[in-house]
Amino acid sequence: MLKGHRTWEFENKPVILGTAAVGGPFEAQGKIADDFDFLHADLWAEQDSYEKAQTVLFEESCNKAIEKAGVRKEDIQFILAGDLINQLTPSTFACRTLGMPYLGLFGACSTSMEGLALSAFLVNGKGAKYVLTGSSSHNAANEKQFRYPTEYGGQKPPTAQWTVTGAGSAVVASVGEGPQITSATIGRVVDMGLTDPFNMGGAMAPAAVDTIEAHLRDRQIDASYYDLIVTGDLGRIGYTVARDLLEKHGVSLSEQHFQDCGLLIYKDDQPVLAGGSGSGCSAVVVYGHLLNRMKKGEFKKMLVVATGALLSPLSFQQKESIPCIAHAVSIEYGGGS
Repeated sequence: MLKGHRTWEFENKPVILGTAAVGGPFEAQGKIADDFDFLHADLWAEQDSYEKAQTVLFEESCNKAIEKAGVRKEDIQFILAGDLINQLTPSTFACRTLGMPYLGLFGACSTSMEGLALSAFLVNGKGAKYVLTGSSSHNAANEKQFRYPTEYGGQKPPTAQWTVTGAGSAVVASVGEGPQITSATIGRVVDMGLTDPFNMGGAMAPAAVDTIEAHLRDRQIDASYYDLIVTGDLGRIGYTVARDLLEKHGVSLSEQHFQDCGLLIYKDDQPVLAGGSGSGCSAVVVYGHLLNRMKKGEFKKMLVVATGALLSPLSFQQKESIPCIAHAVSIEYGGGS
């Protein structure tokens, strides 16, 4: 199953049996609003804190994914999930309600594909028949932790991104109909010495490039093998940096071939500065919008490279630089190109 140095190829091809995406009011105004299963009219989701609202978003996405997969909660052996809040409390509290064996993950905004890669590994190795995985974020809750409460109305630079209020989940199974997970490349920590928490895209871009190159090298394939390569949430700044770096390293990708979840979710006239971000960003875009497009036959082979900035409020206060990571998962549906 190990291919090259850091890539798994899944000979049993685990199936994405069902997915769900839940969003907030700002996401309801975005480009992919029709791809959400449910959209909340306000940030509170009828809760008394933003953190509790995030828990509700994740619970809803998990329950809907299970329903769409056509299985029972009792059929799920494990749930792999994570978020950006201290000690993963939204994911943990949601799993307290769901009542499934739980593995908490922290990969920052790369958590969606970290979870999908590990879920596929478990299913491919017959460690489980059904695994539920997902990730979430909440604009007000995450901004409060990493920057300052949104109520302050502080000015942000153009390099900043808008944290997605949303949750995306998927049921991965050993049998069934649906897109297949064919491989995964695990990222390594890349730190270029950047320290600006308002430029996550620029900090994460080298990690995305490192993982993409490792994936192509390990699998001994060209980038043209995929109909679409999509990064997690580099935004405009990080996307441009990543594309330039890939070009310098001999990997030429068109704008149609190479896209970014942070640029797909919101409309151009929404005030999101450099684009979307957050651990819910790639989760809702992939488990909602992109898999819907794949099932419609728009493309057959997709490589999702979710990126994460592994800083904390404490590390930032201690003047540490920002370590970053990217995990890649390849998904195929409908036969060869």
